Amino acid sequence: MTIFDVIALLGGLALFLYGMTTMGNGLEKAASGKMESVLQRMTSSPLKGVLLGAGITALIQSSSGTTVIVIGLVNSGIMKFAQAVGVIMGANIGTTVTGQIIRLSDISSSNVFLQIMKPTTLAPIAAIVGIVLFMFFKSAKKRNIGQILLGFGVLFTGMQAMEVAVAPLRELPWFINLFSTLENPFLGVLAGAMVTAVIQSSSASVGILQALTVTGAITWGSAIPIILGQNIGTTATGLIASVGASRAAKRVAISHLYFNIIGTALFMAVLYGWKALFGLPFWDDVMNMGDIANFHTIFNVVTTLVFIPFNKVLVKLSEWTVREKPGDVHPELEPVVLDERLYGSPAVAIAQARKAVEQMADLGHMNQQDAITLMISNNEEGIRLAQQREEVIDKLDVSITNYLVHMNDLDLSEYEGREVTTLLTFVTEFERIGDYAINVVERSGEVYDKGVTFTAQAIEELKVLNAAVGEVFALTIGAFTQDDLEEAGRVEPLEETIDLICETLRERHIMRLKRGECNIDAGIIFLEVLTNYERISDHCSNVAARLISIEGEALDPHALRRSLHAGDVPRYNELALYYREKYHTLLSAAAPDDEPDPAPLLSAAPAAAEAE
Repeated sequence: MTIFDVIALLGGLALFLYGMTTMGNGLEKAASGKMESVLQRMTSSPLKGVLLGAGITALIQSSSGTTVIVIGLVNSGIMKFAQAVGVIMGANIGTTVTGQIIRLSDISSSNVFLQIMKPTTLAPIAAIVGIVLFMFFKSAKKRNIGQILLGFGVLFTGMQAMEVAVAPLRELPWFINLFSTLENPFLGVLAGAMVTAVIQSSSASVGILQALTVTGAITWGSAIPIILGQNIGTTATGLIASVGASRAAKRVAISHLYFNIIGTALFMAVLYGWKALFGLPFWDDVMNMGDIANFHTIFNVVTTLVFIPFNKVLVKLSEWTVREKPGDVHPELEPVVLDERLYGSPAVAIAQARKAVEQMADLGHMNQQDAITLMISNNEEGIRLAQQREEVIDKLDVSITNYLVHMNDLDLSEYEGREVTTLLTFVTEFERIGDYAINVVERSGEVYDKGVTFTAQAIEELKVLNAAVGEVFALTIGAFTQDDLEEAGRVEPLEETIDLICETLRERHIMRLKRGECNIDAGIIFLEVLTNYERISDHCSNVAARLISIEGEALDPHALRRSLHAGDVPRYNELALYYREKYHTLLSAAAPDDEPDPAPLLSAAPAAAEAE
């Protein structure tokens, strides 16, 4: 074997790996991220997890890739560790598909159809069709199909190059002796594990072994331990990916390692025990590509079937190895983890970023809801908790923004690109809402530091305003989390009502000042609360404007308001009147009995209704 054969072998391996990656990426794009979303939802039982893991790995052509995706999902809290175990088992089955495809090279028949199915014919055809679809069509669907076919063609071109490069090895005695040495089960397992760990793909290492069958030196006795070792070596990718991840994610990686080590030990015990007792007549026979593919498949299917009933044992073993350390962090203060491992699946990464934005909104809502209660009750612990929530909001603001900005460098679909841009806008809106909410909370400390007291009427008015702002905030969060446009359409009528409430409360405050019922310090804080709450409702309106669209184009708040008053959004006038009447009643209950109409601004009909 000359240096040129070595170069040809390495070049063939490069083409093989590139083709496998290209085909997997094309399949993943064609699925538009749906398979990862299915992973996180449909793993309620170990059997479902196995089937999903096998199917997804067959598509992306990499058990290591599936493992990394699962580690990312578990690390981000999208998937539970117990759900992940079945997927990991299934991934081992799915990765055998590559070997079964490669075995097509063994087809030998004069039948025209079978000749076309041989990779020597099919690979060039696939590459030609693929390049035409990829280069000359603008449709994303056709380009994805083209990428899949191109990957298929390149994969088999690389495989054929490896076969040609290793063919001279059949003449070398040292090569024959090498595989005789690898009949030692421990050396064979070690060799298979090391090669697979280095190239980080069991499919590729099995493909190399299949290519070596042309030398005639690959016997059952030498290949079996290598194949078993390859299954152990493929866990290296997951172990590396779990570094720095959560304990649950580390358990996923270690469960994959345990699964393959225990499966290998059981298979070796049965095979070598049977061989010692009864003998195996085929042990010294030469293997072909199909034999290697079949044994690889049988090992993974049988091991998985054996383990399914004992999946909880695997879970316990992994939990015992990576033990939990109890922490003292309040559950609501644990920020959503944004794992860069999910970048390989943009749809899931976006969903996780969305979950983090939802957490920002929820924390801001908690602070807003607690603000007035904290102002009228001396609760230092409550104020500290609110400040901790704001710290988490600020951390999420930075982490989500960085996460989404980096996503712009990925190969995103048009829809995914829009989602990233929209989420960046929502991050800004909810961060500002959080700032205004904590401003109100911090006025609570000022109330006690300065000994400020509010009149009973002012307190009741602030409670009404707090309820209205809490309602518009809840509507906004619901519209955002559920993509509910009807809910979003309720935001603007209530936001305008809040503006009227604030205007009414300012007028009432001025009347109290004139009557000498309110001091200056209390008045300043009262007006600051009104301003901050007005701004919270304004930003809620901004979020609603992004959610409501006309012909796919997002509306800015001013355009939304014009659209509402023009009657473009159903039930606007009805909702505006409903909210005005609701809060007119509440404010009237908080007013002195001698006021004829304590909230005249809320008594008026909405502007749009007046125009009709």
